[in-house]
Amino acid sequence: MIRIGSLDLAWNDPAVLAVAGVIALILLLLVMILRAAGRAALPLAQEMGWLGQRVQALADGQERLAGGLHHVSEAQAHSQTAMLQVMEQRLAEVQRQMGESLQGSALRTARSLGDLHQRLETIDRAQANIEKLSGNVLSLQDILSNKQTRGAFGEIQLHDIVLKALPSDSYTMQATLSNGRRADCLIHLPNPPGPIVVDSKFPLEAYEALRRAQTQPDLDMAARLLRQSVRGHIRAIAERYILEGETADGALMFLPSEAVYAELHANFPDLVREGFSAKVWIVSPTTCMAVLNTMRAVLKDARMREQAGAIRKELAELYKDVERLGDRVSNLDRHFGLAARDLDEIRISAEKAGKRARRLDNFDFEELAPETPTMIGAAE
Repeated sequence: MIRIGSLDLAWNDPAVLAVAGVIALILLLLVMILRAAGRAALPLAQEMGWLGQRVQALADGQERLAGGLHHVSEAQAHSQTAMLQVMEQRLAEVQRQMGESLQGSALRTARSLGDLHQRLETIDRAQANIEKLSGNVLSLQDILSNKQTRGAFGEIQLHDIVLKALPSDSYTMQATLSNGRRADCLIHLPNPPGPIVVDSKFPLEAYEALRRAQTQPDLDMAARLLRQSVRGHIRAIAERYILEGETADGALMFLPSEAVYAELHANFPDLVREGFSAKVWIVSPTTCMAVLNTMRAVLKDARMREQAGAIRKELAELYKDVERLGDRVSNLDRHFGLAARDLDEIRISAEKAGKRARRLDNFDFEELAPETPTMIGAAE
């Protein structure tokens, strides 16, 4: 290291190398001058003067070099200061961005945790609903596994459908017929066709066996069981609920399951035809609603026919009332005519009396003309 004033320079610094080169050049020139002085025998004063000029030039160059080095030092110090300021600003910006990022991350994390908590609550509620639904399904399976409860399930479903489709006075639930049999529903249709019975049947065991069948023998056995069950229901309804002179010549067998109804129509059309032959029509919840709506239209038409006589009687009475009203209007019009004529006569008498009073007030007795008794009577 070389110290020049307050400036420290390294040996390999370009400025130090330049100064060293200048000094070496001066020394070389001195050696050359001395050699030249010995060979050419120039005047010593001339050589010394030239040498002094060179030394002065070297001193001026060294001074300029020192000024340049000082300027470089100042520029380097300024650059370092500016660089430190920029680095501090960058560091502050980085710290601020990191703080904002950490704060945003914390907010997003808290929000995500809140959303996760809500989703967990939703999952818990869904799990509770699933458990409740599973319990309901198990309860429904328990209900359907028992014939009596399964029958009650079908009757309740039938009652709900009938309640929505028909007026309350057009049917009777659990109606007892003359043969002592109790029908699930008796719809009071007019004659013809007459009251018709709707009985609920649910061949669930045979249908479940058909669904569980994996081999052809099991499938054949389940199909045979379903045929036997449905045929037995058709025969029982035809024998119990179709009574001549009491009910219609047909009845409805209500299946409270669309799946069983579709299975019969898709794969057991012979059973459907047997029902038609026995006048026992198989209906599902959907088709039963359509049939009941048709029956409702029939009931409405029958009730309108029943009320036709009463309607005609009321129309006759209404016609009489209108005739009486016309007579009374005519009498009132006649009375109005008489009253109008009386008012005209009263107006004429009032005008004459007013004229007579004005003449008396003005003492115009000479203008009073004698009136005949006829005219006086008419004025009165």
